[in-house]
Amino acid sequence: MPTVIQKGTTYFAQKGSYFEGNVRIDGDFVVPPRTHFWGRLNVSGTLELGPRSSVSLDIACGGAVIGGQCRVKGPIVAQGDVVILDHASVHSVTAGGRVILRPNVTVGDVTSQDAIIVHGRIKSGNLIGKSMKVLGD
Repeated sequence: MPTVIQKGTTYFAQKGSYFEGNVRIDGDFVVPPRTHFWGRLNVSGTLELGPRSSVSLDIACGGAVIGGQCRVKGPIVAQGDVVILDHASVHSVTAGGRVILRPNVTVGDVTSQDAIIVHGRIKSGNLIGKSMKVLGD
């Protein structure tokens, strides 16, 4: 297993890491660019997935920021907010908080207990939330 460094309740993956099995982090998890997970990713706090990273299965987390050009092949289930940055590709999102989708995101169905905010053009399945805002074209 690659090295994960703990500082307080935040964990940091080493640059260029590959994680073969399922990964569970009790706290926040900061992942550098181009980090790859071949299993499930379970983070009790907030996940910050660096640009061009990938997750082969699903993500369960407190909240998430999915970096630009990331690929998440399974669903993301978050208790709080989820932000998906430009050109990321995500199977689907279920969030207890707000969902923010940046330009050129590709995502399946999105379900939010709060607002869904879309910046620019995206490709998506059904968008289900308390409110919907579309900003830009």
